[in-house]
Amino acid sequence: MAVSPANLVLSTRAHIQNLSEAKSLEPHWGYVPRSLPCTNDAGSCEYLDIVYHSHDLGILYSGIFWASLGVILLVWAVGRQVLHPQPSGLRLPIIIPPGEGTTSRPGFFQRLQQTLSSLARRHLLPDASRPIFGRTTRTQVLTLLVLTGYLTVWTFVGIVYKKWITPVKASPGVYNTRTSLGPWSDRVGTLAYALTPLSIMLSSRESILSLVTGLPYQSFNFLHRWLGYIIFCQASMHTISWCVVEMRLYQPQPTVAIEWIGQLYMIWGVIAMFILFLLVVLSTPWGIRLTGYEFFRKAHYVLAMLYIGACWGHWAQLSPFLLTSLIVWFIDRGVRLARTALLHYNYLPSGHMGFLPATANIAFFPDPQNGDTVRLDFHHPHDAWNIGQHFYLCFPESSIWQSHPFTPLSLPTNGTGNQRHSYIFRAKKGETKRIAEISARRSLKTSAVETSPLSDAKLSVILNGPYGENIGRDITPEANILCIAGGTGVTYVLPVLLSLAAQSHGRDRKISLVWVVRQKGDMEWIAPELSILRRFVKTSGMTIQIFVTRAATLTTTSGPGIDSSSSSNSEGKEMHTKEAATSSSSSADSALSVHGLSDAERSPDHVHNRPNLDEVVSKFVQGVVRGRTDVVASGPGEMISQLRSIVASQNQPGKVWKGDERPDVRLLCDDRLEW
Repeated sequence: MAVSPANLVLSTRAHIQNLSEAKSLEPHWGYVPRSLPCTNDAGSCEYLDIVYHSHDLGILYSGIFWASLGVILLVWAVGRQVLHPQPSGLRLPIIIPPGEGTTSRPGFFQRLQQTLSSLARRHLLPDASRPIFGRTTRTQVLTLLVLTGYLTVWTFVGIVYKKWITPVKASPGVYNTRTSLGPWSDRVGTLAYALTPLSIMLSSRESILSLVTGLPYQSFNFLHRWLGYIIFCQASMHTISWCVVEMRLYQPQPTVAIEWIGQLYMIWGVIAMFILFLLVVLSTPWGIRLTGYEFFRKAHYVLAMLYIGACWGHWAQLSPFLLTSLIVWFIDRGVRLARTALLHYNYLPSGHMGFLPATANIAFFPDPQNGDTVRLDFHHPHDAWNIGQHFYLCFPESSIWQSHPFTPLSLPTNGTGNQRHSYIFRAKKGETKRIAEISARRSLKTSAVETSPLSDAKLSVILNGPYGENIGRDITPEANILCIAGGTGVTYVLPVLLSLAAQSHGRDRKISLVWVVRQKGDMEWIAPELSILRRFVKTSGMTIQIFVTRAATLTTTSGPGIDSSSSSNSEGKEMHTKEAATSSSSSADSALSVHGLSDAERSPDHVHNRPNLDEVVSKFVQGVVRGRTDVVASGPGEMISQLRSIVASQNQPGKVWKGDERPDVRLLCDDRLEW
């Protein structure tokens, strides 16, 4: 078939083909058409055969990669329905009469599942190499290694490793050196394009991966970051390899190199590589600390779109991968806006329907030394969220361009159209500091006439969410619950305890809270909730331990929502602070105790009295009568890392296989994987 004149226009990306002599063009998806018949020398024609064959295999392998990912997700989704068929939403409590419980030996498949889960937690739950991966579980790193190994196979398989020495027609006596470096470089470039949609999917808040796997979107942040590093390495190898080919192996030099780098598609390639370099540098921990998180986040969005556009200009033949990436990104943004609009579409004061932010009451807790704390309370009409989920809050009176994730400490209520939201957060810098300053000013204006901690100071709030997973579904009625929180991390564990307070329990079930705060006054943050838990302590046998780590004067067990009757000492005797290195407001057997510092340790810079988490978890697990233990935790990264190792060591797969569920210990925390 003759080639039309339009197809005879010399393409700058036609490789070494002579399109003017072509009788037909053979299409190759993702590459320039092949000119047939080949009129070059035998070596060059053989080289072109290898180039196109390797590219076609690269496209095939990219398809196999995505097909493999699809099969994994399909199996995962089916497995979730088979192994965890619970309906979404809050679980209805199963009431276990006192003294009764599950005593029958679990079946073979149930024991096998529990044993494998316990074995995985024991070896994969602790942090991996922290200097390299940060506070990341071994599970995440193992997933990364499997992905890297899989991509490595597709990078090298099917490449014909050979060298050809071919003459240069325009320069007699000059020869080109053609090697498999060119086809291999194209392969890694193709894979980099193919991975771009996956990278966008891993960063999405409205994540289809979360819908399929049940894992919260934040669980994919680690893979998103490291997949970006992999794409950067692939792009770098692609760039360096072609620089070697065009600037060294092809002759004559520097003529070939100058003509090559001046082509439009190469200019776009250089721009894409530079933008990708900026993306990687700004996403490193030190880059984020240097520029600030908000700058990183907004710059990341802009640079990512510019990078995709530059890649399109560099090699439009692979644009379907880039178009898919853009579609995923815009769907994520569109769904976010739609969810926010629907969440706030309500009756306006005028009686008409429209967009109406929530109005929160402010409670301001000044603490110049450690950072001021703000509590927000408001009601908003919408469906109940799930325990463990969080919302993104935007404060339009400060900035409409920022939103931050906060976990509500209030308990969602099913069957009602009006939900109560309560949040606490400590002001650090940036947006939270500005909100604290606004709260302080408005609280001062009303403090002269208001003595309640929740004054008439108001603040507009725009909600987006909920996001995250339903840990209320994962906590079964027979599980023993140990809640450990540090500072404002108590917001994650409080809904669990409040939901348990509304249930009936068997006497063998253990429930405990360990909360670490800096000052005794920090307990004022959750005074209403502590009052509820105080009553729960009396009826359920639950224990509460509050550790005050900085200077505080404790005279009695009384505190916000806590009085002397809240102790398990039914006589209601007043207990005073013990003058010891770690003093306690109650005896070791007390159900509710506040541990503070002695007068000798009352130095603002002196930190003592942190609980021994290893001892806390071990003692709790050893005291379990039946059932597994769920450790629900939220707090500083160091605490979570320590708990991962502790919980992993508590798992004993051998005993679980024999039917003893007690050494089957799970960790449920903000950034956890589903175990």
